[in-house]
Amino acid sequence: MTGDTGANALYVILLLVLVGSSLVARRIPLKHAAKMALAWVAIFAVAMLIVAGRHRIAQGWSALTSAFGGGGQTVEGDIVRITKADDGHFWANARINGVRRRMLIESGATQTAISSGTAAAARLDLGESPFGTMLSTANGDVAATRATLHDLRVGNITTHDLPVVVSPAFGDTDVLGMNFLSRLKGWRVEGDTLILDPGNSQISN
Repeated sequence: MTGDTGANALYVILLLVLVGSSLVARRIPLKHAAKMALAWVAIFAVAMLIVAGRHRIAQGWSALTSAFGGGGQTVEGDIVRITKADDGHFWANARINGVRRRMLIESGATQTAISSGTAAAARLDLGESPFGTMLSTANGDVAATRATLHDLRVGNITTHDLPVVVSPAFGDTDVLGMNFLSRLKGWRVEGDTLILDPGNSQISN
């Protein structure tokens, strides 16, 4: 993150030098030149913010299009089909103890991970285990609390007593990991569609 900040600062300085040199060469009055330079800096800053937040923008757009019927999740009997979102990931529309959430399906995650906000909304008992755990994530090791998700529904797929980990380090992202996928009869990706097959409408522990 520090490296990104330093690089951004360098880009701003270079932009100011280039714009300033151009304005001086054109002999534009100083006051007018300063306004033009600030306008270019503002444009550049907005562009940098868009680039830095492109993943969140893509996630938000995916949520919006899903809410208005633009792709997303369909149910055929017991089978759930999930279309790949614009951010390149598969997002499930789930109910966690009755609370609606969009969950990232991640086969590379060993455990299902729940954000602190979702844990509070779903009233998970975070005191059921006296021992925490350390998890290795893309952002380094984070401390997490173990809990049990009593009821999870994705389409017509229902599972009970699913072990999860909870941490504020997850931000606002909830992840369905392999301990959920392994309870299914099978799952596969066909083109841009993830297919979840429970074998029946209720999957066991």
